[in-house]
Amino acid sequence: MANADDPLRALSRTTLAHYDQNAEGFWEGTRDHDVSQNIAALLDAIGQPAPCTILDFGCGPGRDLKAFRDAGHIAVGLDGARHFVDMARAHSGCEVLHQDFLALDLPSARFDGVFANASLFHVPSQALPDVLRALYATLKPGGVLFSSNPRGDNREGWSGERYGVWHDLAGWTRYMETAGFVALSHYYRPDGLPRAQQPWLASLWRRPS
Repeated sequence: MANADDPLRALSRTTLAHYDQNAEGFWEGTRDHDVSQNIAALLDAIGQPAPCTILDFGCGPGRDLKAFRDAGHIAVGLDGARHFVDMARAHSGCEVLHQDFLALDLPSARFDGVFANASLFHVPSQALPDVLRALYATLKPGGVLFSSNPRGDNREGWSGERYGVWHDLAGWTRYMETAGFVALSHYYRPDGLPRAQQPWLASLWRRPS
């Protein structure tokens, strides 16, 4: 992982500062977003009855964290924005880890699933292999990672004060398979629209048993 003086960490700090400064507005703008398709896709791929242990990676204010908990699962959140961590703890009542994506310290083989909804695209491509290896290691053998990223042509850079990478399926697949994951399925969102109107690429991956 990058050290505190690494230029990649500077990118991360700027992105996190944006979220910290705009946390309340972000919550108001996203609290009613329906991502039930994504939650169901992860749980269906895990294929076990509740309770499963789920890491909500980049949990933000805790909307999806609470949904997992309300469905009977053991949900743990993780976010790098201090304000989001406090909001998620209050909203969900779950354990929430305060960790920068580029400085992860995760338990080995703890989780049945990782839910990375609109979060991994903030990881600079140079750091992504390390982050994916950390998520692979924190999954139990046979565990499942769900990711949803804004899709594009692998362009990387700033969108306002947030850093991101806009992966296409082929590029994302290379990163995931290099980290050891096996592809399960993918789809585009929002559901039911022409592809040109589906800016999100969702995919599911398994850590082999």
